[in-house]
Amino acid sequence: MAQYVALLRGINVGGKNQIRMADLKACLEEGGFENVATYIASGNVLFESGERSAARLTQRIEGLLSARFNHYLASVVLRTKAQMRSVVERAPKGFGSQPSRYLSDVLFLKPPARASAVLKSLPTKEGVDQAHAGPGLIYWSRLASRASSSRVSRVASMPIYKSMTIRSWSTAVKLAELMGRG
Repeated sequence: MAQYVALLRGINVGGKNQIRMADLKACLEEGGFENVATYIASGNVLFESGERSAARLTQRIEGLLSARFNHYLASVVLRTKAQMRSVVERAPKGFGSQPSRYLSDVLFLKPPARASAVLKSLPTKEGVDQAHAGPGLIYWSRLASRASSSRVSRVASMPIYKSMTIRSWSTAVKLAELMGRG
C-alpha cells in the first residue's frame, strides 16, 4: 500500500463548496481507500491505496467527490509520501523559516501543468513577492508587512489557477510530517 495526500481545490473557501471533513473521510473510505484521515477543513485527505497510477487515483477520487457531493468543480492534486517529503526538503534556502516576516505558500500544480512554465506567467511584485519553481509546484512568499501589495491574489483570476491548489507552508510541512508517521 502506498501513502498519498489528496489536496482538494476550492472547497470550504469563503463559505462556498462546503464539505464536512467527516463526510469527506467517509466518502473515501466507502470508495475503498484505507487509513483515511483529514487534516484541517481545507480539503487535505491522507489515505493509502494499492493503486500506483496517480492519474487513475485522481480520476477515481474526483468521480467519488462529484457523485457524493454534486461537486462539479471537484479537482484534486495528488501527492505521494515521497513527493511531500521532497516539498519540504527541496524548498529554497530559508523558505518558511521567518513566518513573522514572510507569508509562505506552496502552489501545488495538477499535471500536466509544469512549474517552469507556470512560473513565467505568475505576476510578482518586486520587493514583495518571491516565487521559485519546484517539482510540480511553486514556492511563493511575500513580505508580511506589505502583504496587501502582493500579487498572489491575482493568481486566482488566471486560467492556470484551475490547475493548482494553494496551501500554506505550515500546512504543507504538517502534511509531510503526518505522512512520515504512516
